[in-house]
Amino acid sequence: MSTKPAAPVESRPAPVEDIRSARPYLLSRTTLVAVVRRLASVAALVAVDLLGLVLGVFVALILREAYLGQWPPLWGILWDTETNWLPFLTVVTVLVFWVGGLYRRRELRAGLGQVVFSLVLVAVITLAFGLGTGYHFTTYGLTPTALVLTAFFIGILRASYDVLTRDVLRLTGARRRTVLVGEGDQLVKLRRSLGSGRSGIQYEFLGAVASGGDAVDLPVLGGLDAVPLILREQDVHELIVTDGGLDERELLELVEEAHRFGVKVKIAPRTTELLLQRAEYIPGEGAPLFELRPPVLAGSEWALKRGFDLLVSSIVIVAGLPLWLPIAAAVKASSRGPVFYRDRRIGLGERAFGMMKFRTMYADAAARQATLEAENEASGPLFKIKDDPRVTPVGRFLRRFSLDEMPQVLNVLWGEMSLVGPRPLPVRDYEQLLPWHRKRYLVLPGMTGLWQVSGRIDLSFDDLVRLDFYYIENWSIWLDITILARTLPAVLARRGAY
Repeated sequence: MSTKPAAPVESRPAPVEDIRSARPYLLSRTTLVAVVRRLASVAALVAVDLLGLVLGVFVALILREAYLGQWPPLWGILWDTETNWLPFLTVVTVLVFWVGGLYRRRELRAGLGQVVFSLVLVAVITLAFGLGTGYHFTTYGLTPTALVLTAFFIGILRASYDVLTRDVLRLTGARRRTVLVGEGDQLVKLRRSLGSGRSGIQYEFLGAVASGGDAVDLPVLGGLDAVPLILREQDVHELIVTDGGLDERELLELVEEAHRFGVKVKIAPRTTELLLQRAEYIPGEGAPLFELRPPVLAGSEWALKRGFDLLVSSIVIVAGLPLWLPIAAAVKASSRGPVFYRDRRIGLGERAFGMMKFRTMYADAAARQATLEAENEASGPLFKIKDDPRVTPVGRFLRRFSLDEMPQVLNVLWGEMSLVGPRPLPVRDYEQLLPWHRKRYLVLPGMTGLWQVSGRIDLSFDDLVRLDFYYIENWSIWLDITILARTLPAVLARRGAY
């Protein structure tokens, strides 16, 4: 009687205990360190906000005393007035800021627009509480004054906090140890779009998980079957997965495996997934269906955005006039040609318009562009040259700080542009767009946008278009305020401006 030889046993990595089942998991060193850091961050932000609140209210009280002719102000009375309301204001402010997402993790934290909205809500709650309890307000002008001043102080203090903590993270060598997962060109695009860091913390790319071949400039650590061994042998903080190359089963298994090791998983979304953020679920169908709603910039929302554009652009024109005059004189004196240049761009509804700019190039710039096409340094349809020989010396200075863009507030007044929106492209670039790119023309083009505050020319063109899609699908007046607030630091840092 013969017997079959036993089948060879497949060699597999030894099983590892699921980190989530550790006892007690909440008291593990890794968890405790993360909790302490998180609590320290929240405590610091709360302290910053309360300091800004105290400064805003106190300065508003000083201005009120000066307006009423009581100068110099009686400091004791001012302080007593502030401390009467301070306990209530601090509690309400912290609670409203918390609900508004202003104490979330650095990369998820809301911006200045949400700060302003939250302070407006605090002011409304405070007024309602005062009226409801019979409190006698000596003047209602104090509230808007305190609101503006508090928003200013909190904005400055939060920006300083972000800069300081970012520098501390860099000095202490904080790194996100990251592994990319995907295939071929998708990995290349993902690596390029991620850049070197996020929210002040630098990436340390350990390698890529791919089926084979080279993955960008990173070592290939193996295929999907090697993930457990990679996570066991290397201290990985994040897995970042491309939007394709994995089926549902593989993706679910990958996520489960990573979570066993306490590793975060992030997925780069497809364009369709960005669209679904504005989708509405339709119940009662045979299959789960989502209705894609049209862009939100219509009706009352369009009126709000347009009113905001008219107000702010009018203020910019009046306040900026003293700067416009010397710029115009410098442009006129530096080279032959007009002070202003109407650049033909494509705007709302794919219609052409003349975008106003201070002239930064020599008069024959348009005729010379064809000879410079081979030197184009931008990706996709865009045309950019860092050291463009057509730019005048004065024009180079204006471009460095985006001062040449200031006359576009005239386009905003004329209704051809908005303060914030997708950047309008020249006709030459527009003619090279793919059909799916053109959804960006459903709204007015903007003087600034997510392009300008999210890496600018350092991103690929497709990634820039996806940012436009995100803006269109997620618009709010607070998003506009946040982008405007982040534009000035981006301009001063000269990120991608040339």
